[in-house]
Amino acid sequence: MTDGKGRRSPADHTTDVVVLGAGPAGLVLANILLDRGIDCVVLERAGRAHVETRARAGFLAAGTVRILEAHGLADGLHRNGKLHSTCEFRTEDGRFQLDYSALGQGEQHTVYPQQDLVSDLLNRFLARGGQVRFATEAVSVQDADGERPRVSVRETDGRPVLWQGRYVAGCDGRHGAARRSLPDGVVRRHRDHGVTWLGLLAEAPPSLDAVGYAVHARGFAGHMARTSEITRYYLQCERGTPAGAWSEERIWDELDLRMRAKEFGPLLRGRIVHRSVVALESDVLEPLRHGALFLVGDSAGLISPSAAKGANLAVLEADLLARALIDDLTAGHREGLDTYSARSLAHIWRAQEFSHWMIGLLHGPSGADGESLFHNSLRRARLASLRTSRSHQDWFADHYVGV
Repeated sequence: MTDGKGRRSPADHTTDVVVLGAGPAGLVLANILLDRGIDCVVLERAGRAHVETRARAGFLAAGTVRILEAHGLADGLHRNGKLHSTCEFRTEDGRFQLDYSALGQGEQHTVYPQQDLVSDLLNRFLARGGQVRFATEAVSVQDADGERPRVSVRETDGRPVLWQGRYVAGCDGRHGAARRSLPDGVVRRHRDHGVTWLGLLAEAPPSLDAVGYAVHARGFAGHMARTSEITRYYLQCERGTPAGAWSEERIWDELDLRMRAKEFGPLLRGRIVHRSVVALESDVLEPLRHGALFLVGDSAGLISPSAAKGANLAVLEADLLARALIDDLTAGHREGLDTYSARSLAHIWRAQEFSHWMIGLLHGPSGADGESLFHNSLRRARLASLRTSRSHQDWFADHYVGV
């Protein structure tokens, strides 16, 4: 931003770290920095009510819980979260369950809605004097290659404002200012998996004591408990299907059919309170550092929800970056910042590989009949192996819970 004579305008605000985005990545990062006395601000384009109520994933890996515990951020999930360790597969060959806490490394998930975690993180940050600017849109990151990067911001009333810091953490997702500001030469590896889900939240108690994966000729269906009164369901649908295209009766009838309710027991029905359309895509940006700008969470890489890795990767990356920033800003040690991208990408690609494997396990291909028959036979063999092979089950458990 320049003045009328072409000179660079002074920044309106300065801090050590400008954090873009008040999701799990940004709030975990900001809380850890604040704990160590690092001055930071969180800029969030949405209002507070939206931030605290937007429904997202709810399965936290054991490693994620350990990170939150290490930084004193796990009180809410320990009070209200529920341990979970079972998944169930339903196919034309019957059904089987895996207690993955008894397999592999013996880890399990904590079921805790992401909006509740975000609310916990936000309340703790604000209670300790942290600064979050809601309804404040970051437009671009400038001078990322310099010593004092600047973030151009549009305030609620439309006023342009500049924030300046030592570093900028881009935790604002795939459509945020961090990605828009990347220099030429960034490598984006992208894949559209050709699968679309109708995501649903129902005011209905869980119908299974497990995460349910139904493989059906009409498409995938999924059942994931959120609370004792709310259940998330997924239904595979045609690409381009609007979120409101199906009536509630059709949704429940299709869930009954694909989850084989007549064979394995009825689903507990309730009002559908939220719908969304989820196109299964994956992408990874390389590298994740551009001068003083670092990418975290969905800004760094988008992962399909097929294996519940997104929020867990975001927390892991936020922890890695927070530790590196603290080392640099308090002791002048830059090794952590220099290795952040490579360390994060190693975790990201492992998670992407397992997520891709899950997509192939749960969905049929959209191709020629011969290709579909071949793929479906392979999928049936993989499920049979997962049902009967202890070594395959151990591998699944470690990758399912781990990042």
